[in-house]
Amino acid sequence: MTFSYTEMTTRNRGFVTEIEQARLRDARVFIPGVGGMGGAAFMALLRAGVGHFIIADIDIFETSNLNRQLFCTAESIGRLKVEAARDLALQINPQAQIEVLGAEWIDALDRILPSVDVAINGTDDAAAGAHYYRKAREHGCTLIDAYASPLPSVTVVRPHDPRLEERLGYPTCSIAWTAISRDMATECLMHEIAYVLTHSSSHKYVDLNVAADVAAGKRSRFSFSTMVTMAGTMMAEEATRVLLGRGGGTDCRGYFFNPHAMRVERPLAPPLAWAKGQLVRRFMRKLMG
Repeated sequence: MTFSYTEMTTRNRGFVTEIEQARLRDARVFIPGVGGMGGAAFMALLRAGVGHFIIADIDIFETSNLNRQLFCTAESIGRLKVEAARDLALQINPQAQIEVLGAEWIDALDRILPSVDVAINGTDDAAAGAHYYRKAREHGCTLIDAYASPLPSVTVVRPHDPRLEERLGYPTCSIAWTAISRDMATECLMHEIAYVLTHSSSHKYVDLNVAADVAAGKRSRFSFSTMVTMAGTMMAEEATRVLLGRGGGTDCRGYFFNPHAMRVERPLAPPLAWAKGQLVRRFMRKLMG
C-alpha cells in the first residue's frame, strides 16, 4: 500500500485546519530522552503529523521498560532506544525526517535549538537538564517539561521564564553544568519531590515507603503506563499549541492532572504553599529516617 500523509492525517480535520496541518508537517521538534514521557510525547506528535524531529538518547531498551515506554517492544529489548524509536516512527510515518543522536546531543545544543520550533525534555539527568534549560533560554527556545510526579503534569517554560533550578531553589544555580555532582543531583530531586508533594495530592496515590527508597537512591523511580502516557500526551498537546501559535495552555509552573479525583491541581498560593511546605519537609525528613 502506498503511504499518504494526507490520508494519515485526514481525521485531524476538525481539530486543526488544513493550513495548521501543513504547519505541523513543516514543524521541527527536539526531544532528548525518548523513553517514558519523552517517548509518549514523540508518539503523539508523530501521529499528529509533525514532520521533522531530532531525537536523542543514550540508553538501551530493557524488559522493565515494557510497562510504559511506547517505543519499547519485545523485539527492541537490547537495542538503543533512539534507533528503535526512529525505526518504529518511520513505520508510522515513512515521510518523517528524523535525526538521531546519542550522548553528543548535549554538546550540539547551539546547533539544535536555533533550528527547532519547540523543545521537549525527556531526560532525568540533573546536570544535562540544567544545561538544556540554560541553552533553551540563550537561544530563545520554549521548553516543554513535566515534574517527577506520580500524577501526570506538564510545564511550558518560555525563554523569559525562570529556569526550573531557579524556581525550585536547586543547589545547581550558578554552577557550571559539568561541575554538578551526584550529591547535588540528589538534592535537586529532593527539592522537586518537595514541590510535587506541596502543590499536588500525589502522596495519596503511591506507596510512600517505595518513594522513600527512590529518594534515598535505593531503587529506580517507579512509573506506571497510564500516568506516564498521560503526561507525555499533555506535553505533546502543549507543544502543538506552541507550534500552531495558539493561545491558552499552561505556564512555567504548570499543573497536575489527578485522574483519580477527576480534577486539575494547580500551584498553591504563596502563603498556603509556605505552610504546607513546612509540613512536607518535616514529613520527608521523617520518611527518610
